[in-house]
Amino acid sequence: MKYRTASNNFHPALTRRAALQRMACGFGSLALGGMLHDQWMRDAKAAGTIGSGDKSWLTPHFQPRVKRVIFIFMQGGPSHVDSFDYKPKLVADHDKTIQFQGVRFNNFREMVDRRMMKPLWDFKQYGESGRYVSDLFPNIARHVDDLCFIHSLHTEGVAHGPATLFLHTGSVNMVRPSVGSWISYGLGSENENMPAFVTIAPPPRMGGPQNYGSAFLPAAHQGTPIGRVEQPIRDAKIKHLTNQRLSHEEQRQQFGLLQSLNRAQLERAGNENQLEAAIQSFETAFRMQSHAPELMDMSSESKATLDLYGINEKVTEDFGRQCLMARRMAESGVRYIQVNYADADGGNPRWDQHSNMPKHEQHARAVDLPVSGLLTDLKARGLLEDTLVWFGGEFGRTPFAQGKDGRDHNPAGFTMWLAGGGVKPGFAYGATDEYGYAAMENKVHMHDMHATLLHLLGMDHEKLTYRFAGRDFRLTDVHGRVVSDIMV
Repeated sequence: MKYRTASNNFHPALTRRAALQRMACGFGSLALGGMLHDQWMRDAKAAGTIGSGDKSWLTPHFQPRVKRVIFIFMQGGPSHVDSFDYKPKLVADHDKTIQFQGVRFNNFREMVDRRMMKPLWDFKQYGESGRYVSDLFPNIARHVDDLCFIHSLHTEGVAHGPATLFLHTGSVNMVRPSVGSWISYGLGSENENMPAFVTIAPPPRMGGPQNYGSAFLPAAHQGTPIGRVEQPIRDAKIKHLTNQRLSHEEQRQQFGLLQSLNRAQLERAGNENQLEAAIQSFETAFRMQSHAPELMDMSSESKATLDLYGINEKVTEDFGRQCLMARRMAESGVRYIQVNYADADGGNPRWDQHSNMPKHEQHARAVDLPVSGLLTDLKARGLLEDTLVWFGGEFGRTPFAQGKDGRDHNPAGFTMWLAGGGVKPGFAYGATDEYGYAAMENKVHMHDMHATLLHLLGMDHEKLTYRFAGRDFRLTDVHGRVVSDIMV
C-alpha cells in the first residue's frame, strides 16, 4: 500500500503496526492520565474548581461508620416465623382458625379464616443477648451477639418480581438505579483496579439485570456480574477479562489508541455522559485484567479457611465459594458486594415454599455454615468493624398455613439482620404482632432500610440525588427515614 504526496512521488505507506510503534510513547502518558484522573478530580473538587453539580465524585456527607456493604440476598422470602422471629402465641394456637385481613387472593378489606401453623423447627436462646434463633440456622445462631435484628420490616409488592425490584431499586413502577449503583455513584470504589459494585451469581428473573442496573445513572455505576445461578460458582468468570490472542503489551497499546480516540470524540461532543462512562469503564476493565484473576483464584486460601466456609462439603460448597469471594472482594476495596442465593430448578425462587415448608431445611443447610464462616472470617481479619453485612429476602411468609404445610408470601411483616460497623450488636428492633403477620412496633419500611444503609456509609439519602427528565431522583424517592435507634 502506498500514498501520493503533493510532488506526486510515491513513498512506502505507514502501516498500522508502524503507527502503533511510533505512537507507543504516548500511550504510557495516556494510561497514566487515566489512573491519575480520579485523584485530579478529587483535588479539583476540594479546591473548588469543580462545581457542586459534578456529583460523580461526591464525597461522604458526614463521617461514615462503614466503608462497604455485603448484601446476602435470600430470594424467595424465607420464613421469619420459622427462623428469627419467635412467637409463642403461634405455637400455642397451632391448628386454630384465626381471622386475618389483607390476605393475598382475597379482597384485601375482607376478613378471612386461616389455619395457624406453628414453626416447623424449635427455637432456642443464644449468646449473652439471649436472642431466639430456630434450629434452621444453628451456625448463624452462634453469632447473635454480633447481629442486629430488625423484626418490623414491611415492603411493597406481594409477588416476587415487584418485591425483588423494590428491594433492589426502591421502585416497582419505573426503571430506577439499584442500591449498589447509587452507592457506586455516591462513593466510587476504594480500589481503582476493581469496580465499586459486584454481584455474584445474580438471578436472571424477578427483575433480572434491573436488580444491578444503573438505569439513568452513568453506565459506569452498574453492577459487574460474576457467574450466574445456572452454573457452579467455581466455574464463574468475569466475561472478557482475558485476551488469549494478544500479549499484555499489545493490549496496552490497543487500549491506549482506543482511549485517545474516545477522548478526542469527547472533546468534540462536549459533556457526553454515556461516552465519559464508556471511557471510565474501559479504564477500569483494563486495570481489572491484572487484578481480578488473582482475586477470584482461591487456591491460595488455607484448608482451614475453606473448611470455615464449608467449601469442602458438597451441600455448602457453592454458596461457601460465593461468601469467600465476597470477603476477598471486600478486602480488595469493592464498595458493594451482593451474594445471591437465588433461582432454583424451574426458575422458582429457592425459599418459595407454598406447599412444602420442610424444604426450607435444605436451603438453610446450604447457606447457614457459609454465612457463619463469613462473619467469623470478617471479624478475625478486623473487617467487620468497617463492613456492614445485610441478610434477608424480599419479604417474609405468613404464620398461617397454605395447603397442608406451606406458607404464602408476606410483605406486611418480616425480619432482616445486620452485622458489623455502626449497628448495635446483640440487639433487636421492632416487632410484628403476636403471630408474626404484620409489623406493629417501630415499623421499618424498605425505604427506611435504604436510607439507613446510605447513612451508615456516610451519605444523606435526601441529598444523594441525580437529575433526570427534569426532576431530582434519589434511592428513597420522597420517602425514607434513618433508623437511628439501631446505631451505636
